[in-house]
Amino acid sequence: MAQRVTLIPGDGIGPELAEATRRVLDASGIAFEWEVVDAGEAVMAEYGTPLPEHVLESIRRNRIALKGPITTPVGEGFRSVNVTLRQTLGLYANLRPARSIHGLESRYEDVDLVIVRENTEDLYAGIEHMVGPDAAESIKIITRAASERIARFAFEYAVANGRRKVTAVHKANIMKLSDGLFLESCRHVAEDYAGQVEFEDRIVDNMCMQLVQKPDLYDVLVLPNLYGDIVSDLAAGLVGGLGVAPGANIGDAGAVFEPVHGSAPKYAGLNKANPTALILSGVLMLRHLGHQAAAERVETAVRGVIEEGTRLTYDLGGTTGTREFADAVIERLTAGSTAAAAPAPA
Repeated sequence: MAQRVTLIPGDGIGPELAEATRRVLDASGIAFEWEVVDAGEAVMAEYGTPLPEHVLESIRRNRIALKGPITTPVGEGFRSVNVTLRQTLGLYANLRPARSIHGLESRYEDVDLVIVRENTEDLYAGIEHMVGPDAAESIKIITRAASERIARFAFEYAVANGRRKVTAVHKANIMKLSDGLFLESCRHVAEDYAGQVEFEDRIVDNMCMQLVQKPDLYDVLVLPNLYGDIVSDLAAGLVGGLGVAPGANIGDAGAVFEPVHGSAPKYAGLNKANPTALILSGVLMLRHLGHQAAAERVETAVRGVIEEGTRLTYDLGGTTGTREFADAVIERLTAGSTAAAAPAPA
């Protein structure tokens, strides 16, 4: 049977990236049935919200979604669709791998980090209000239940993927109660994995410096929501930028896969945007669905196109369009499938 997936094209460059990614995943050898639903700025006039209920219903029904970038207004307008999706659907774990790609100019050659970010609370809980006309207050929520849940997710991911170490990142030296509770929860969960996975902790500002100086010392990082958002972008900068940074939001009842970057409306419709981040988010989706071989083929094809260097998109220093980059990945996928199917010489 075909795997049914909710596809949310998104705003700005999102529809172009979504179409490129859909074509690549359809060429992976896995049969998909795409249920396309729209969210974001484009549906505000019709539904009065960027996230209509039928979009949520589709994700709940299919339990898997692939989403293009959606615009979030700065300082006004509707709240982030991404944050609302995560909180409404209980997608408590944000997974953001950062792995070097040969062919991309970077200060480092062999970065291989996984950022595990708690996705539902902290300052992103959205509990804020004005205190008189000239001051605003935001409330930081950290609970033992959510902290232990995300820590266990990080350790289970490490065990399942042969990772060597989990580092908890915090600011417990200053926020002794909230971040202190997060650190205490991580230490408690780490006891269950003693002898399997090494555990350590780092203060978040020091962690940022350490990643810039010596990222090779780190493996899986587990962080509260706000720090996870910031550090995951830093990690993406170590491997080529947000254009190649995939993401996953995972909960007990479903998962949404999306790139880390924004919707770049000024490039919409120009066939210039880089689909790598969304394609690699599709790779994470394939792995989540248990299609490991197909995921490996797609990732290898993407890396091969970038390493070859002759068909790169604008942001990577080339002139290849979004559609043509997808064509190049599909060519490699098709060639690989043909070679695998060919009989051995007598």
